[in-house]
Amino acid sequence: MNDNSSLYEDTEELPVIKEEPEDDKNEEPTPNPIWKEVLLFVRDVAVCMALVLLFSNYIARPVQVLGSSMYPTLQDQEFGFSNLIGMRMDGIRRFDIVIIYVDPKEKYLVKRAVGLPGETISYTGGQLYVNGEPVEENFFDEEYRSSFGTAFMEDVAPITLGEDEYFCLGDNRPHSTDSRVYGPFRADQIRSKGVLVLFPFSEMGIHTW
Repeated sequence: MNDNSSLYEDTEELPVIKEEPEDDKNEEPTPNPIWKEVLLFVRDVAVCMALVLLFSNYIARPVQVLGSSMYPTLQDQEFGFSNLIGMRMDGIRRFDIVIIYVDPKEKYLVKRAVGLPGETISYTGGQLYVNGEPVEENFFDEEYRSSFGTAFMEDVAPITLGEDEYFCLGDNRPHSTDSRVYGPFRADQIRSKGVLVLFPFSEMGIHTW
């Protein structure tokens, strides 16, 4: 007699696995709301402005040459940067090019520091004298200078500078309004020194940085 149970196989219940639908890999990300885009833009602008202010107040300041008072060393409309951090660290040395703020005129001048605090400065026959001793000005373009002959630099009577005063002149002596007109400049009027010319590209270079 057959055992009816042999007609059937033992079976186990298999777990039912529900497959989750796969995310659509080609689905585009949801764009940020417009107010988030505005906030990100404002943040980026604020960071850029902070970096510019930090750079221009502590490292170097932008400067543009206006006029011909420093010709041919610096020419009209040249643009670049002037050294702030170097002036704070090294101070001003003789023949450094300096950026001066003139209070009554509310404008900036680009000149060269010829006399330093405490010195007595004079010119006779176009020759610079510091404390009675002749000092050569080797930064001139001699061809340009000689084209004026003795009229390049007039005599200047001896002037003794105070402890925070500088005697500053333009390199283009016949066409410069400087300490011969304004008198000595105070240390707090000198904002930076040296010029790194960036434009025009043909004149790119560093002057007494």
